This record gives sequence, C-alpha cells and structure tokens, in this order.
Amino acid sequence: MIRRRVRFAGSAILKITVLIALSFCSVGFVQGQSRVAARANKPKIRAITAFINLDRSQYQQQVAEAFKMLKYARTVFESRDFEVQTIRIATQPFPEYTKGLSHQQILDFFKAYDTLMAKDGITASIGTAMLNPDDSPAQADLIEEILRNSKTLNASVVVAADDGVRWAAVGAAARVMKRLSESTEHSHGNFNFSAIAMVPPLTPFFPGSYHTGFGHQFAIAMQSADIVTAAFQGAPDLLSAKKRLMDQLGNVAFSAEAQAERIDQDTGWTYMGIDMSPAPLKDVSIGAALEELTKQPFGSSGTMTAAATVTSAIKDIRVRQTGYSGLMLPIMEDSRLAQRWSEGRVSIDALLSYSSVCGTGLDTVPLPGDVTVEQLSLIIGDMASLAFKWKKPLSARLLPIAGKGPGDTTDFNDPYMVNVTLQPLGQSPRPSSQP
Repeated sequence: MIRRRVRFAGSAILKITVLIALSFCSVGFVQGQSRVAARANKPKIRAITAFINLDRSQYQQQVAEAFKMLKYARTVFESRDFEVQTIRIATQPFPEYTKGLSHQQILDFFKAYDTLMAKDGITASIGTAMLNPDDSPAQADLIEEILRNSKTLNASVVVAADDGVRWAAVGAAARVMKRLSESTEHSHGNFNFSAIAMVPPLTPFFPGSYHTGFGHQFAIAMQSADIVTAAFQGAPDLLSAKKRLMDQLGNVAFSAEAQAERIDQDTGWTYMGIDMSPAPLKDVSIGAALEELTKQPFGSSGTMTAAATVTSAIKDIRVRQTGYSGLMLPIMEDSRLAQRWSEGRVSIDALLSYSSVCGTGLDTVPLPGDVTVEQLSLIIGDMASLAFKWKKPLSARLLPIAGKGPGDTTDFNDPYMVNVTLQPLGQSPRPSSQP
C-alpha cells in the first residue's frame, strides 16, 4: 500500500513537472511569436541617404565621416523602433569630380570607390550625367562602363528640366540602357540606372539621387506600403480612406522627422526632409493596397483614382518633404504589380497615365531584349514630356532582358525582385480570367 502511494506521488510529480515545462515552452513560443510580429509591425525606412560634395583628394575621409553619421542615424532610428533597410551616399554629378582624368583613370577611380562602398555596406550614387543642357552625351556614355562591374554604384541621366525635354540626353539614356542590358548578367545593370526628369536634388531614393550644393546633408526615404494597406482596409469611402492614411502615415512621418532633427543637432549634418513615397517591397505590396481600396485588380477602372488618393494624402502631411513624395509603382519590386503585369493588365501607357496624378514614373519595367535604342528613346521621351508638362518629378528605370521575348519569364536571382512574364511592346491591357 505504501509502495503504491509512493508510485502515485511520483507519477503526480512527474505530470506536474511536464505541465510546468510545457507552460514555459508555450510562454517562450508566444513571446517568440510576439517578437516576430513586433519586427513585422515596425515602421520601416528604406534608406538614410547622406549627400557629400566629393573631392577626389580626400574622398576616403569624406566617406568615413558620412559613414559615421549614417551609423549613428541608424542607431537612433532603431532605438525608436524603426527598421532601417539601407544606408546610402550620393554625390554631386560625377563629371564634376572626374574632370581632368583620362578614360581609364575614371574607371579605375570608380572601381576603388565601389570597393570602399562595398566594404562599409553602403549603396552609392555617383550623381547624374548631363545635368546641364549643353553637357556632352559622352558623359552619359561612361555610365555603362562604370556600372558594368560595380557592386554598389548607381547613376542617372537628366532628360528633362525647367528648360524642357533634352532630346540628346533622352537618346544617351536609351543607349546606356541598351548597353547595360547586353553587358550585365541577367541584364541586371539597369536596376542601378535611370533617366530622370524634373527630379530635384536631395532625393534619397536611388538610382536618381544627386545634389548640387555643398553637401553634408541627409534625407530619409520611407518604406510604408503596409501602412497604406492598413489605412485602406475597410474604408467606407475615398474621403475616409484619405483621412485614415494621413493619420497613420503622418504619425510615422512625424516620429521619423523628430529623430532626424535630433540627428541633425547631434552630428551637424543638415536634415533636408523625407521622401514620403510609400515604397513597397515584394509581398509588402502597394498594388495590393490600391486593390484594397478599389476592390478591383490593379489596372482596372478606379486605379487612377486610388493613385490620386494616395498622392493627395501624402502631399497634405505637414512634414518637411523632399524627392518624389508620390506613389511609387515598381513593377518588379512588388509581388502584386508583378502579377498584374504578367497577366497583361498593365501597360507602359497605363503606368504613364497613373504618373500624371502621382509618381514616380516607369520603375523597374521589364521589356523584351530586342527592344531598340529608338524604341527606348520613345518611351523615355514620353515620360520626360509628361514630367515637363506637369512640372513633376518622374523617372524611367527600364529593364530590357537580353535574350528573352514576349511570353518568356525573367530569371533574376535577386531577393528584392519578382520575376515576371514579358509582354509585347505597345500592348494594351487585356482582360484576364485570374482574379
């Protein structure tokens, strides 16, 4: 009898011990899930971009100083529960600081500069070519050779400004795109190049980032497509959707601006503003956010109204804004936009029409590899004409895929890009049986 009681007591203790262990495991699992959810719900900054007036004689010291500020800025934002994706450096137009160098010396300099950037984990823009209307197209022709083998560098060509569309620059940009499509693996080089029109200095989003002043400045680029989705879920009408977006995105923007002003005071680097464009990132989709509002596939009637609603809300948020600060529709960086492109619901002309009420133009748009320089010039020219007409910043980041044609699937091996089915040039959106 005594032995049976002992066995019973031992069994009960074992059960209690197991239950306690399971309880701790459950608590640990819940806490782990909470940490994952917290990370997912953190407000996100796509980039903190420092602007430096690069001097070849002391560029390593300049980069070191900028890197110190950027690391501090990232720490400040992360201590306030922001997630920072990248830190970046942009310069004045590169022809200004490569003047007097031979062709080979320019390539050697940027090879060393790219190596330095890669070592510090910095993405870099070398500024724009052909900033002035009388600049030689030869400045743009260098870009393909500079970017061909770089790991971090970005560049652009100005194709429209206050004086109008610059057709020589349009042609030069088209040549760069065609050459990069043929000289880089999977034609990936065009991801780091854009033709820019009416894009102001101090834009933190790449590739069209540059400055024209003394430097020692910085700006913030947002990544907030998820906030747009949350604001539009269950919104009863457009006015309510806009107000909710202003409230939710504004709260994040004002918090970000407070941290940026603190960084300004602590470091002496001048804060220039936030690019409020709600950038997507693959499954965090701006396309899905717009469909949440319209209840229709992206590219259907109502898409332009949704685009205008987002842009209007952004413009009414009273933080210091810079750059595009409009709706960003990067086809190959957004899973829903990529899906609608593959279905044939969206065309280049449709994207340009949406750009008339928002920004940023034609972003990561895939094209058949046999597209000609002349055809690229026509597409870039349309974007530039629209930007000049409405005095708004737009850009064209076009991705011709060498060796592939309509119906083929792209094969980028990039964690930030979504592969798509190529469409014929000049096609109109067609109905799809897919929801």
